[in-house]
Amino acid sequence: MEPRFQAAFKAMEELEKGAIANPDEGRMVGHYWLRDPKRAPNSFLRVQIENTLESLLKFSGDVVSGKIKPPSSPAGRFTQVLSVGIGGSALGPQFVAEALAPDVPPLKIRFIDNTDPAGIDHQIAQLGDELASTLVIVISKSGGTPETRNGLLEVQKAFREAGLSFAKQGVAITQENSLLDNTARIEGWLARFPMFDWVGGRTSEMSAVGLLPAALQGIDIKEMLAGGKLMDEANRTTVLKNNPAALLALCWYWATDGLGSKDMVVLPYKDSLLLFSRYLQQLVMESIGKEFDLDGNRVNQGLTVYGNKGSTDQHAYIQQLRDGVHNFFVTFIEVLRDRPPGHDWELEPGVTCGDYLFGMLQGTRSALYSNDRESITVSVEEVTPRSVGALIALYERAVGIYASLVNINAYHQPGVEAGKKAAGEVLALQKRVLQVLNEASCKEPVEPLTLEEVADRCHSLDDIEMIYKIIAHMAANDRVLIAEGSCGSPRSIKVFLGECNVDAMYS
Repeated sequence: MEPRFQAAFKAMEELEKGAIANPDEGRMVGHYWLRDPKRAPNSFLRVQIENTLESLLKFSGDVVSGKIKPPSSPAGRFTQVLSVGIGGSALGPQFVAEALAPDVPPLKIRFIDNTDPAGIDHQIAQLGDELASTLVIVISKSGGTPETRNGLLEVQKAFREAGLSFAKQGVAITQENSLLDNTARIEGWLARFPMFDWVGGRTSEMSAVGLLPAALQGIDIKEMLAGGKLMDEANRTTVLKNNPAALLALCWYWATDGLGSKDMVVLPYKDSLLLFSRYLQQLVMESIGKEFDLDGNRVNQGLTVYGNKGSTDQHAYIQQLRDGVHNFFVTFIEVLRDRPPGHDWELEPGVTCGDYLFGMLQGTRSALYSNDRESITVSVEEVTPRSVGALIALYERAVGIYASLVNINAYHQPGVEAGKKAAGEVLALQKRVLQVLNEASCKEPVEPLTLEEVADRCHSLDDIEMIYKIIAHMAANDRVLIAEGSCGSPRSIKVFLGECNVDAMYS
């Protein structure tokens, strides 16, 4: 394995110098420069990184201090952050908020990270009157991500209904000259911060994407960056046994035969790290899960990640891990410090609450080992901005090294794009279905249609199952009426619209 690791170290060195490390999209990969701008390949990029950090620190400081205020809040200051974004624009900020936000943050944070109407309504309802003192951060690299766009439109509607000016409370984090950037500039939003072409969503936590929400919660983002930088320095050694990220990648390769043959179960024994496994799901699976290698060979690589927290795992699925199918390896995240100094006490002579958690971790680890179940243990002193920054950097580098070992591009996501394209095709088909139903509903008398008739008039007989799904969804939301039958028996139904939309017939 040594020659392959030396090749991986060389590839990582070239990546950090600005080589095109994402050949499929012709892009540099520069998230390591975010915590050490001097390593950026040119002065223009270095200044971009430094200026962005300086401006977001000033902005967040002015918001927290009350220098920047909402226009019509009785509180006289911003009290809430509502972050609108999905994928890498949400998973990192959510993980960091759960791990590091103080018990009483200067601004509390909420997330809209999906296009689920009920979920959006819940977040807005929870804000209540504090909507007037809510800073809304909209995060989208392109500005065209449907889930984020939908969340923005829903939030803007809530602002209008409350008689509030969204622009005076809106912040955009997006690529320069994107649709979102231009919208924010034209409408005069409160602030705009850049996303860079050379930073992917799943590695963007130490860009404005993650740093601004963290800073607004009172988290020391300079310490996060310092932790990431220190870990990067440790991971630049070409001596394999001294390189933490390389050792982690080697463990993955050994446990899965370099083929992803086993799942990675992530078990942090600390409540504040609960979301780490969700964060790693995207970082690892979106990076490693690839159909083709760099030479064009079909390899279907991947590492499946899931997890919970200790010792909840003891009461959830450790039974299967210990005694069931052996299709996994475990990563324990051990945190040595239980409480801040001076706050611990003994539940019984010689034993604290944290000792029980420690015992559960070590006991589970031993129980797995006794039945030939592999595990990795990553230990940190305590959960701090510096240690969290280091954890993020450790796994980012391990992913890059593992990708080199198995010869894949870790920095693109063609499968995600395929899913987005398919979703667009479904919505286009839905529009055709609505047009067909509208034409039938505008007849005298109204003409209820069977699924087969709808599919035929849409010229989409091969899509009849999807047409059924579309109609069932619209019927559940009172947008289509069922004249006969029930959705439980698709061939029995006849459907029509509740009313004729004449304008739609001529649009």
